[in-house]
Amino acid sequence: MNAPEKFLGKTAAKPASGAAHFHESARAQVAGSATYVDDIPEVKGTLYAAPILSAVAHGKLKGVDTGAAMAMPGVRAVILPRDIPGDRKFPTFTHDEPIFAMDTVEHIGQVVGIVVADTVMDARRAARKVKLEIEPLPAVLTVKEALKAQSFVLPPVFVRRGDADAGLARAAHRLTGELEVGGQEHFYLEGQVAYALPLEQDQFWIYSSTQHPGEVQHWVAHALGLENNAVTVECRRMGGAFGGKETQAGHLAVWSALAANKLRRPVKLRLDRDDDFMITGKRHPFAYEYTVGFDERGLITGLKLMLAANCGFSADLSGPVADRAVFHADNAYFLSDVEIASYRCKTNTQSHTAFRGFGGPQGMIVIEAILGDIARHLGLDPLQVRKRNLYGIKDRNVTHYQMQVEDNILHPLIDRLEGSANYRARREAIAQWNAHSPVIKRGIALTPVKFGISFTATFFNQAGALVHVYTDGSVQVNHGGTEMGQGLNTKVAQIVADELGIPFERVRCTASDTSKVPNASATAASSGTDLNGRAAQFAARQVRERLASFISQRQHCDPKKVIFAHGQVSSPDAAISWEQLIDDAYKARVQLWSDGFYKTPKIHYDKHTLTGRPFYYFSYGAACSEVAIDTLTGESRLLKVDILHDVGTPINPAIDMGQIEGGFIQGVGWLTTEQLVWDGKGYLATHAPSTYKIPATGDVPEHFNIELWPEPNREDNVFGSKAVGEPPFMLAISVWEALRDAAAAARGGKAGVRMDAPATAETVLRALNA
Repeated sequence: MNAPEKFLGKTAAKPASGAAHFHESARAQVAGSATYVDDIPEVKGTLYAAPILSAVAHGKLKGVDTGAAMAMPGVRAVILPRDIPGDRKFPTFTHDEPIFAMDTVEHIGQVVGIVVADTVMDARRAARKVKLEIEPLPAVLTVKEALKAQSFVLPPVFVRRGDADAGLARAAHRLTGELEVGGQEHFYLEGQVAYALPLEQDQFWIYSSTQHPGEVQHWVAHALGLENNAVTVECRRMGGAFGGKETQAGHLAVWSALAANKLRRPVKLRLDRDDDFMITGKRHPFAYEYTVGFDERGLITGLKLMLAANCGFSADLSGPVADRAVFHADNAYFLSDVEIASYRCKTNTQSHTAFRGFGGPQGMIVIEAILGDIARHLGLDPLQVRKRNLYGIKDRNVTHYQMQVEDNILHPLIDRLEGSANYRARREAIAQWNAHSPVIKRGIALTPVKFGISFTATFFNQAGALVHVYTDGSVQVNHGGTEMGQGLNTKVAQIVADELGIPFERVRCTASDTSKVPNASATAASSGTDLNGRAAQFAARQVRERLASFISQRQHCDPKKVIFAHGQVSSPDAAISWEQLIDDAYKARVQLWSDGFYKTPKIHYDKHTLTGRPFYYFSYGAACSEVAIDTLTGESRLLKVDILHDVGTPINPAIDMGQIEGGFIQGVGWLTTEQLVWDGKGYLATHAPSTYKIPATGDVPEHFNIELWPEPNREDNVFGSKAVGEPPFMLAISVWEALRDAAAAARGGKAGVRMDAPATAETVLRALNA
């Protein structure tokens, strides 16, 4: 493995960006002194809440008996819909999700109310004593059932380019197929938690483990019937999120705030892991049907594709998730004549939500499956077929949603990885192995990624920041982004340090706080650094320009000739330390703080036709994965991984390497071991680590090579960097395709390999014996 340590080491004279600085919280986290919401010292009089959950997937809620719960020791109140002074539904785009179940329950685990007590365990024990009278109704539990019943949270969407029917008619070959891909539990190390403190004059301070403090602020105010300015939300850090705390952290904040409002006492609500599983949404499971036409060389001439997302009982973010799946159904390939139907299915399960990749993985996997099927049908190397269908440089370079691919590096990137991973020789060696190994079969696949960077909702592509320079020369930065372990604050501090020409150690980022930067977008869509880093850079630049103007007036020089670097400020005539300059400027009454604002340029998008330029740029990558399967048990093992990934000019290469490693392994979990199982009554049977299996250290192969593509972003992004949070996740599709390659070898050359995901041992066996 190429360890991040190879990037470590710097001198004070080097710029902060481009160096592998440790994560700004690393030492505190190792020492156990980094503060998460549940670590915040509690105010005297704090109470604790626990949720009351439906045990029925769909039914009429006819009564709630709280008598036994209220008689329990330490219980102070039961909070129900009648205790909501504002709107009884969350202010989502579709306004379809109640704060507490009212007349109807719509999934097992839906929150009907909360119990508030003196201790956590008092609250949890009492919550289980609340008796719900529910009259069961028929439940829709699968995508197929939802399609048959026309049960949707949002209307279907259709995107067409060219003439798919004509493309199929002229094709030399045609295939039809189906595929199902499961969801994924976020499994953040820090569970969902909120702590609500009532203040004077109907104000509230909310500590929330959230990716979107601004939305939490809005939701709490909406539920309490207050203006947004009465609610402040703070988040210093999260212990992981992966999209699961983009909207659904708001639920806990609202529930705890309602209790705090009624009792006028601080209230904390932290879900235990089982309840977290049962209440919160997952990655959207998808089902697919396709008909594809292609020529003798594997070039796609026509494609009809149906994507059906299991959205759960409410829309949440299912609309934009399903849209992004449509946008990424091409992945890296030009589709000349294509017709895509996208269905957003309503089922009686948890309301599924954002998850790393945000629909992109669900779009990409089906086109990779199609290309793998084409290759096996024709008896060709799958990589050969993939390369024939890639976007071109000067032609075949417009997506099915009418965006021109201007920054295409797919061809040289794939060629380089094909060589460095020794793909051809390994494929021949694997064929030799399989010819002589009757039980253990191996497979290999090299798959690319082309992932669009920006929120598809254009108005979210904005950010603000504050930069304060103190009289001792130290700098404090506050921005609208949130730190969830991904290193956003570290990168922002590096950017500000370089903009001011000072050492990285002199810059500190503080907690996300709605009273400092208002209306901030969620930290999501891999755009945290692109947006907040740029806003902080602009704020720092204004401070620097004021200081340059101050020096130019004193020394009668051009302010453009004042240089800030290495903790020194130099003009044509003199040089002084940064600290001395700040002291002089303060005494001369120069403003030493500023705000910065950034909005992403060039993007536009028609949500009705799903056309335009929704993305500022694309991030690219490719992975070559080798696997082995046991044909007797269906067990599989990941043997080797080689990755070449495009991060532009890295701001912090060690952090970027960590994101690539972590994203890839999380993607491997989605496609191999992380199976969500709902039983016939809608009960999530895999609701704990005992039954839900995320990858462990033993699942990481010894051969795990990662290299970075050596080219800056071709768009004007901060310091030439590219987003890195989500794109590496989709590189794991190479593992799933390698498993299908091994299964095809075991089946003796039979063309079709139907292997749903995750490819558990049972799924692999079914694929082998189909």
